[in-house]
Amino acid sequence: MGIKGLTKLLADNAPNALKEQKFESYFGRKIAIDASMSIYQFLIVVGRVGAETLTNEAGEVTSHLQGMFTRTIRILEAGIKPVYVFDGQPPELKKQELAKRGSRRVDATEDLNAAKESGNVEDIEKFSKRTVKVTRQHNEDCRKLLRLMGVPVVEAPSEAEAQCAALSRTGKVYAVASEDMDSLTFGATKFLRHLMDPSSKKIPVMEFEVSKVLEGLNLTMDQFIDLCILCGCDYCDSIRGIGAQTALKLIRQHGSIENILENINKERYQIPENWPYQEARRLFKEPDVLTDDEKLDLKWSSPDEEGLMQFLVTENGFNSERISKGIEKIKAAKNKSSQGRLESFFKPSVSTSIPNKRKDLLSLSSKIPPLVLRSSLVDMSVSIIWKQGTKCVIGSLKPIIKYKPPLVQQSIQASSMVVCGLNPPSLALQHHLVLPRCVHLGA
Repeated sequence: MGIKGLTKLLADNAPNALKEQKFESYFGRKIAIDASMSIYQFLIVVGRVGAETLTNEAGEVTSHLQGMFTRTIRILEAGIKPVYVFDGQPPELKKQELAKRGSRRVDATEDLNAAKESGNVEDIEKFSKRTVKVTRQHNEDCRKLLRLMGVPVVEAPSEAEAQCAALSRTGKVYAVASEDMDSLTFGATKFLRHLMDPSSKKIPVMEFEVSKVLEGLNLTMDQFIDLCILCGCDYCDSIRGIGAQTALKLIRQHGSIENILENINKERYQIPENWPYQEARRLFKEPDVLTDDEKLDLKWSSPDEEGLMQFLVTENGFNSERISKGIEKIKAAKNKSSQGRLESFFKPSVSTSIPNKRKDLLSLSSKIPPLVLRSSLVDMSVSIIWKQGTKCVIGSLKPIIKYKPPLVQQSIQASSMVVCGLNPPSLALQHHLVLPRCVHLGA
């Protein structure tokens, strides 16, 4: 469920906290993905016609495998490094919400049977989606598939969103991708929606930044957590009559749920009996997550070609030619994702000023890495220094003008601030760049 009404609340009150991004802009980024949320989407959408889904010869559903395989390949081809995080044991406080979901699935099953009897095609599709549940087998299948693809998997001790947020806060990943807004409540520094949407939807990725959320709402993190509890979360009921906008007003006015409860009109607003808001707050602030680096082995490896063919083709009836092509895409994408973003080349220890004296520059050339880059966000230029034998070359890269010097091997895309696999001193610009000034200094 996430947090009720939070997306609109942020759009209205903290618009600078969210921005639209292109899918390709996350090249080179490590992204923690809520696996269960993705699997649920695949089961609802992939290969579904009415109440029918993709199955193998044994009648077992394979929509989740098809979706996970193709969508992960798309992510890898974009140069993104995904980390899939799976749910563990849910907190005790969430069991009431899970029971409600189970009850809704039972009701949907009854409605689905009625729709089948009446032959109402629209209702059949609508209610069949409401009966979907991610099972242990679905999770196990996807964990196995991802490991065969060479993609790291994290099994959270409890909530996947909490574990994703912990990876974000500790800098192990750049952002968290999910559709549940409570990723922000758990403290994810950056949160992405629609990253896992199919490319056919042409929906931009929506990026939220928690620091800008707090700034825009003029709240502390503790107050933001209380706001989310008041809006409505998975851990407890909300106060009837208090929506997101009223919750924000009350938090700004009183500062905490305790102060709100002391001052609220209890005749107008009915507070749930034995309301466990304090325990909900604790779960958001101190969730059960893995912190041991040994248990967080975030390594991307080559695909197990034989294992993938056995699992997908032999065991689950996938087309062997399509899987073979998919494997080739994974292998090509692995080479692409091993290339870095431009900012990863920036080293604080390297001076951004260019030495004027020839002897100082030659001395520097023996100490700097093969390539040093300095970007300018003003004119989108990139200053460049590299060694060529006993010489040191200074240049400035700018987009637009066609110029392909015989000095670079792979590509620099200066306009999008991405460097792809530089391998000096043999450099070749595949993009349209120019060196307006280039000075060779040597013995």
